[in-house]
Amino acid sequence: MDIITLNSDVRIPQLGIGVYQVSSADCGPALAAAFEAGYRSVDTANAYLNERAVGAAIRGSGLPRDEIFLTTKLWPPDYRYDKAVAAIDGTLERLGADYIDLLLLHQQYGDYKGAWRAMEEAVAAGRVRAIGLSNFNQQRFTDLTDSAKIMPAVAQVECHPYFQQRDLKEFLTRFGTVLEAWYPLGHAHRGLLGEPLFARLAAAHGRSPVQVILRWHMQQGHIAIPRSTDPAHIRSNIEIFDFTLTPEEMGSIAELDRNKPFFRMPDFVGNIVFRAARINFDKRQR
Repeated sequence: MDIITLNSDVRIPQLGIGVYQVSSADCGPALAAAFEAGYRSVDTANAYLNERAVGAAIRGSGLPRDEIFLTTKLWPPDYRYDKAVAAIDGTLERLGADYIDLLLLHQQYGDYKGAWRAMEEAVAAGRVRAIGLSNFNQQRFTDLTDSAKIMPAVAQVECHPYFQQRDLKEFLTRFGTVLEAWYPLGHAHRGLLGEPLFARLAAAHGRSPVQVILRWHMQQGHIAIPRSTDPAHIRSNIEIFDFTLTPEEMGSIAELDRNKPFFRMPDFVGNIVFRAARINFDKRQR
């Protein structure tokens, strides 16, 4: 496993496993398979409603806590400073953890500056090791960092060969922020996985198209968090650290960029939607 050192001097495995849309019942078996295969990084969120299951899987793994890199995210209804302080307490309780390795703001809505202040205080208190942003555009990123004491360690966004995020990556360099890719396989889009280029590269390296795409992420310097509950896929996804794509092959993949995401974040209804979901969200987290 390759390791990336963040701007906070915290070290994160470059490949992790995500549990977005994974039920609590499926988290345990999926993470057990991941830990057996060698994964040491798990990405969850308040909004995934599976933090308790993730925490239980980590404790049940028998692995020392400091060998697991644990990422979670705060949800916008908790972004006001006092609510964010309580939300950090809540997520630690659900995870059954003394600290979180990486805590992200999940969306760019609401009082994200108030939440960031609470997260900075959690870093100072040793309850969180690194903090970052998920799904923030450059404008909101700049707005937050203009008053921040700690620069975001990670920017988690959709990224894959059809949406390579070149402008964002260049922007992030001034903050020392690393891009972390969700949908690193384009949400298993048939067109992307079926690209003839990936079939040719897979044949040349004795790999699968999925492994070629994940290897591209590694060589791009991204952190990637593919999701799977299939033990065979989980094992296959991590078997990418013993081959290298050539500069010419990387250049061919660069030409696939369409600069269009598969998932488009709402810009004007976000706060309304998040407020409406508040009551149901609270009940389901208990």
